[in-house]
Amino acid sequence: MGLAHVAFLLLTYLVAAFPFGLAVAKASCGVDPRLAGSRNTGATNVARLCGTRYGVLTLVLDLLKGLLPVLVARAMHGGAVFMTLVIVVAVAGHMYSVFLYGKGGKGVATTIGVFLGAAPLAALLSVAACVLVIWATGFVSAGSLTLAVCLPVLVYWLGPCAMTFAALAVAVLVIVKHRENISRLVAGQEKSWRKSR
Repeated sequence: MGLAHVAFLLLTYLVAAFPFGLAVAKASCGVDPRLAGSRNTGATNVARLCGTRYGVLTLVLDLLKGLLPVLVARAMHGGAVFMTLVIVVAVAGHMYSVFLYGKGGKGVATTIGVFLGAAPLAALLSVAACVLVIWATGFVSAGSLTLAVCLPVLVYWLGPCAMTFAALAVAVLVIVKHRENISRLVAGQEKSWRKSR
C-alpha cells in the first residue's frame, strides 16, 4: 500500500466525518440535532426534527459518503486489505467525526453505502431485512441492528468473501453505537417510529 492509498484513507475519513445531518438540520429548520430528539446527527433524528424529506436527504448524503470512496478505491486496485480499510475508515469516520469532537451518527446509512459499492447483493438483501423489521416492529433501531447482523453472514455467503472481515468490523461498530437503543429495546422503552411521527 503506497502513499497514495494512505492519503486516500485520510481523505475518506475527512469526507465521511463531515456531519451532513447537522448541516441539513440547521439549514432546513434551524435545529441542532445534537441538542434535540435523540441528540443524534443521523437521518432518523433529522427526519423527526425537520421532516421526512430532510431525513431522506441526510440518508442519501450519508450513504454517498460511504459509496463514493469505495467506488474510487475499487478503481485504484489496492486489493482486499485496502478496500477493507476504506470501508472501516468510512464508517468509523461518520461515527467518530473530528468535526464533532469524536462524536457522530450511528453509521447505518454509511454502512449501506460502503457495501452497495463492495458487496451490492448482500447490501440490498440486508436493507430488505432492515426495512421488513422496521415495518413489523416500528423500531428503526431494531431494523438497523438486523442489517448489522445480516451483513457479515450475507457477505460471507454471497461474496465477495474477502469483504467478510470488513462486514464483521462494521457490524461491531454499528452494534456498539446502538448499545443505548438495545438497552431501551430490552426495557420496552424504545421510541417507535410510528408514534414519533
